[in-house]
Amino acid sequence: MEKDRAPFSQEGERPVCAVCPSLLLPGGAFDVVAKPSRDCPFDPVSGNRYTAAGVPVCVHPERVGLPPAPYATDHLVLPWEAPPPGDAGEVREWLRAALTAAPPDAFAGVIAQASQILRASDPNLDVTAALRSALG
Repeated sequence: MEKDRAPFSQEGERPVCAVCPSLLLPGGAFDVVAKPSRDCPFDPVSGNRYTAAGVPVCVHPERVGLPPAPYATDHLVLPWEAPPPGDAGEVREWLRAALTAAPPDAFAGVIAQASQILRASDPNLDVTAALRSALG
C-alpha cells in the first residue's frame, strides 16, 4: 500500500466485499470492472481478482463508488481528481461523477472547484442553488 494515501474504503464506510482491494489500497491503485470475468480471474489463495498483469481488481463498481475503468493499469486520473470543466454547463455532470466516487475528505475541494467555475460564469448566480440542483 502507498504510505501517503489511505485505503480507498474504510470498513463500514462503503458496503464493499471483505476482500475488496479498496480496503487495502488507495483509489487508483486497483482497477474496477463492471462484473467478474475471465479477464480478471479469482485467485483462491489471496481471495482477490487480478488482471493478467497482476493488478488487483474490484468487480463491484456500484459498491466501491467508482465507474469501471483500468485506473491502476492505465494510470488514470480518479473522477474527483480530474480537472473540472471550464464550461459552467458541464459542471453538473463533472460534480456528480466526482462526488459519487470521492472519499469524504475530497468533497470540500470538489465543491470549491465547482463553485469557482460557476461564480466565474455568472457573478449573479446563486451558487448554492446551482450546486443543489446539480446534486439533486
